[in-house]
Amino acid sequence: MELTIQNVSKRYPGGVWGLRDFTLALEAGVLGLLGPNGAGKSTLMSIIATITQPTEGRVLWNGNDIADDPDRIRAVLGYLPQDFGVYPNLNAVEFLAYMAAIKGMRARRAGRRIGELLDLVHLGPEARRRPLGGYSGGMRQRVGIAQALLTDPQLLIVDEPTAGLDPQERVRFRNLLSDLAGERIVILSTHIVTDVEAVATDIALIEGGRLVRHALPETLLQMVEGKAWEVVVPSDELPALKGRAIVSSTVRRSDGVHARVVSDRKPSEGAVPDEPTLEDAYLYVIAGDGRA
Repeated sequence: MELTIQNVSKRYPGGVWGLRDFTLALEAGVLGLLGPNGAGKSTLMSIIATITQPTEGRVLWNGNDIADDPDRIRAVLGYLPQDFGVYPNLNAVEFLAYMAAIKGMRARRAGRRIGELLDLVHLGPEARRRPLGGYSGGMRQRVGIAQALLTDPQLLIVDEPTAGLDPQERVRFRNLLSDLAGERIVILSTHIVTDVEAVATDIALIEGGRLVRHALPETLLQMVEGKAWEVVVPSDELPALKGRAIVSSTVRRSDGVHARVVSDRKPSEGAVPDEPTLEDAYLYVIAGDGRA
């Protein structure tokens, strides 16, 4: 089982490039595709899902170009797009039965699978019979997760999947992804570092449509070893600090602004070293070189 992305670029009308020369090879596991909004994550996901065709390059599934035979990858694909739409007058069971029919599942198998998945995403008997138009955002997202898993896919793509989920649901979903990752390729596309940190076996950082770094989480953490600091500064000195180093978070307290800083060298005399996090590594790589 292998997904290979070879020199893929996507040019939109007006000359805007959504992706530029993107190359990546994946095997079973969870890839955290991490980048800011507008970095090209959704463009890449739609190309892999055969919704959009690349301007340049190609995507291979087990050595076969998906542009030549898109049904080969569609048969093993589960996809939860960022903007997941539902039919508001259908309930969860009816909607999933409709999606199962589109995917070519037999009715008896679909019925069993739908029950299993609704249990998995914690939609009980009362909720699953209500029209989807009355669902909260988090409940609709759970139905979206269920439809992506209908065919027990070998390739699962989830684009910003925890949007609209409360903290408990986010933890539950991350645990679900971890459980699913054993014998399939899972691509988790997000801008939320904690989602990636919890489940990813490897991470791809994307910025401006380009692959900036592909590495194991521990390799990224090693990059910022000795570069994370806690600094306390007066409020009027915070802009200058942001100008010379990456400030990932700030908390205002009685003695000043407590800032978490990522910098190649000690950002100020009173700076105290701290244990680096994956968010520190992400900000460091995306910013280039720590600006210091």
